[in-house]
This record gives sequence, C-alpha cells and structure tokens, in this order.
Amino acid sequence: MLTISKEFHFSAAHRLEGLQEGHPCGRMHGHNYIIRVFLIGEVNKVGFIQDYNDLAPIKEYVDNILDHKLLNDVFPTINPTVENMTPVIFNFIKQVLGFEKLHAIEMSETPKTNCRYEPK
Repeated sequence: MLTISKEFHFSAAHRLEGLQEGHPCGRMHGHNYIIRVFLIGEVNKVGFIQDYNDLAPIKEYVDNILDHKLLNDVFPTINPTVENMTPVIFNFIKQVLGFEKLHAIEMSETPKTNCRYEPK
C-alpha cells in the first residue's frame, strides 16, 4: 500500500469564541492555511494511486468555499479552530466529493502548527 499527498493553500479569517478576555485569537484575525490531503491505495496500470488531476474538485472547494472567507460563516456550527475544521473538511472530501482513497488530511494555520485527522 502506498500513500500520496497534495497540498492546497488558502487565506481566510476567523474569530474564536470561549477564550479568556484579551486572548489574541478572540479578535478577528487571519491565517494562510495549508490543507494536505493523503490518499492511500495500490498503483493502477498507469502507475498512479490517483491521478492528481482528479483532485480538481478539492481545489475548487478550497478556492470557492474557503479562500478569502470568514470561517465563522463557512462553519457556523463549530468554533473554527483547526482541530474542529479538519474532521469536517475530511468528511466533506470523503463523503460529498466521493474520494474513497482518502486516508487523512492535515491542516495548518501557521508554519509551526499542524493538525492531522486520520479516522480509525
């Protein structure tokens, strides 16, 4: 079994609720996010696990739904932390976009932080 990955980038703003007064993340602020999608599978006759061109719907989702948006509006039922958004985005990619080979996603909002969602 092999794993491939592809990165998708977007910029967006959010405001986190429930933090102590004066916490910087309680104010509206933005990040340059990176989502890395991991697909797992066997190599097909061409030599691919998945043709990267087939991932265009993920790019469209990132570009049209997430990029330059207020994430509080995109995800109104959750506090839009990376930890809360990562499984929601994973499930959208897996269930709505239909990527059966999806194994995990990682999401970061800074170069030094990362959240990985890999369901058991």
